[in-house]
Amino acid sequence: MSTRKVLELFYDVVSPYSWLGFEVLLRYKNIWNVDIHLRPGYLAAVMTATGNSPPALVPKRGAYMGKDLRRLTEYYQVPLKEPSDVFNVMLKKGTLSAMRLVTAVQMTNPEFVEGVSRQLWLRIWSEDKDITEPESLLEAAKKAGIPEDLAKKFLSATASPEVKNKLKETTEKALAYGAFGMPSIVAHINGKPELFFGSDRFELLAHYLGEKWLGPVPQKSQL
Repeated sequence: MSTRKVLELFYDVVSPYSWLGFEVLLRYKNIWNVDIHLRPGYLAAVMTATGNSPPALVPKRGAYMGKDLRRLTEYYQVPLKEPSDVFNVMLKKGTLSAMRLVTAVQMTNPEFVEGVSRQLWLRIWSEDKDITEPESLLEAAKKAGIPEDLAKKFLSATASPEVKNKLKETTEKALAYGAFGMPSIVAHINGKPELFFGSDRFELLAHYLGEKWLGPVPQKSQL
């Protein structure tokens, strides 16, 4: 029997903290004895179901987030930059189309999920670009290395019941684990799931897994 532990990462590209969790976890995929499963979900549905509030709706928290992201970009070495209209990006436009695109990719070509997720985060949280218009989504897919004809198929598939239901199913799975926001990491050890919320619980996660925490950039720590 395999002794590798399983980690599920539930995320939405609307969340900059999910980007941090995503990058750090993937940096550890060849360091820790784990299998990582990416689970693209829909954060707005999780927030609604649990009565949670986005940072942009809490003035003090929203103001803090802008300062926090500037500090985190250096510490995590992820190129975070707050959008010029963060309220519009997070609450008005949202990421339903984007997360349906990631879901469509995962359903048939999971090898592209990491790349397309990263490109979508880059567009919102680094380049201040739209990710709601079809052309913008197509551009993100192509930058992720997806051939244009295949990218167009994924884009068309976002309107299909199969993709919509899959995204809903993944989101409901996160809720069933007890998620109230994202990123949510579910560690499976000896058949028991344990939920870790946020991008600042990796030291605790490492302890739980019996692994070493080498900081957010472990490659540098190993030099």
